[in-house]
Amino acid sequence: MKHKMILAAVLSLLLSSHNAVASKDSPVSYQAWGQWQVVGEAQLSWLFFDVYRSQLLAPQGIYEVSEDISPHPIALIIQYQRDISRQQLLDATLDQWRKMGVDKATRNQWIAKLYDIFPSVSNGQQLIYVSDGSSGKFYYLTNQKPLQLVGSIDDESLNDAFLGIWLAPNSQYPKLRAQLIGMKR
Repeated sequence: MKHKMILAAVLSLLLSSHNAVASKDSPVSYQAWGQWQVVGEAQLSWLFFDVYRSQLLAPQGIYEVSEDISPHPIALIIQYQRDISRQQLLDATLDQWRKMGVDKATRNQWIAKLYDIFPSVSNGQQLIYVSDGSSGKFYYLTNQKPLQLVGSIDDESLNDAFLGIWLAPNSQYPKLRAQLIGMKR
């Protein structure tokens, strides 16, 4: 609870320092996502270990299911509940794409882009991906530092592939997907 209050305070400060507005006529403001509504939340556990809590946000709190993984602006927040190295994050991402049928050459090209973006994470830290529907930005939040931009994705296919790990119909975690997109609360 205390961590959520701190996150809310940090986001409020960030948002008040920017005149950020998202509308249909203007591009997504990457600062405005903190005001978006929760679509769904999910917990990923492996055996008896909690790995992370995830939350999906959208401007109106609704995820539009379509063939396009990110048909509108969304933010995916992942709060880690254990220490995970950058290499473990990269390996897990590669494994998910392999299971989803992404060819090896494409997986390797995409993972090379994520190599300089993904940090190692510790319990309580957050990795946040904010997408305008075709591109996105990664943010990193720790208890010691304010929200930091750590990288951007300008390739729409990589944007959709990254989000597809959680949101695609062929996600390896269908229950988690259903919770995130608001099908099960």
